[in-house]
Amino acid sequence: MTLTRRTLLASAMLLAFSATTFATSSAFAAKPLVMGFSQVGAESEWRTANTVSIKDAAKKDGVTLKFADAQQKQENQVKALRSFIAQKVDVIAFSPVVESGWDTVLREAKAAKIPVILTDRAVNVADKSLYVTFIGSDFVEEGRRAGQWLLEHAKKTPDATLNIVELQGTVGSAPAIDRKEGFQEVIGKNPKLKIIRSQTGDFTRAKGKEVMEAFLKAEGKKINVLYAHNDDMAIGAIQAIEEAGMKPGKDIIIISIDGVKGAFEAMIAGKLNVTVECSPLLGPQLMSIARDVVAGKPVPARITTVEGVFPAEVAAKEFPNRKY
Repeated sequence: MTLTRRTLLASAMLLAFSATTFATSSAFAAKPLVMGFSQVGAESEWRTANTVSIKDAAKKDGVTLKFADAQQKQENQVKALRSFIAQKVDVIAFSPVVESGWDTVLREAKAAKIPVILTDRAVNVADKSLYVTFIGSDFVEEGRRAGQWLLEHAKKTPDATLNIVELQGTVGSAPAIDRKEGFQEVIGKNPKLKIIRSQTGDFTRAKGKEVMEAFLKAEGKKINVLYAHNDDMAIGAIQAIEEAGMKPGKDIIIISIDGVKGAFEAMIAGKLNVTVECSPLLGPQLMSIARDVVAGKPVPARITTVEGVFPAEVAAKEFPNRKY
């Protein structure tokens, strides 16, 4: 074989090898990112909007989403996470039903080298390396904002004692714990602001109505303020207040958290006084962070969403801008 023929043959083999390598690399690059996502449930307008945001963002971003609804049960979420691990997804994201009880399953994910992202709610684990990052709101700050609004409102009647009833979120959940803590921290500055009843309404409209009915039977017109950990419970409570022959938003001042359209409609109707925003539109941000995590890029351990406070006075103007 002449030198020229050898050179041509070697060049052809190199080109063939390069083409194969490029094709393999391209196929790998084109492989869609697979995310396992476990959602709390569908207990509120907020949660429904959150689910839609995540599903829509995954579709738009070309992410293969394996979605599981936990129906507000931790055991369902643990099963879902173990299923994702068995399926060898690229990344796991979930919004935990409660804060505690995650160490074992998160260790299993870490052993399988599958990164975990927390969305909306945090977990309480001894080893913080069991998850990569947390994307969501600052629930303590939301409680503080609710409390601050009430402090300012109380200045209108400085000599009056305001009796508060509290509708808490799901027992043991991060927003329930933190929103209570932040609110109490701030109202503690005014000794005339007193929480006289506090009970879980499980973040649902039906339970919010049921618990408010019980509050009204026990305390009646002694109640001056309702602080609800989410808008859905507040809307349920509004129904109970009206059925008791009282005027929500006037006879009882109502403060809630989330900022869903239903809350703005209630404010426009004069039945709710203020809502503290907690945005559910986390989907695009989650997909972006998930790609960075899988690519091995550094990401912040805590990513906080930017949100506001909307009193009834601005509800009509702001309502057309609401996306959930």
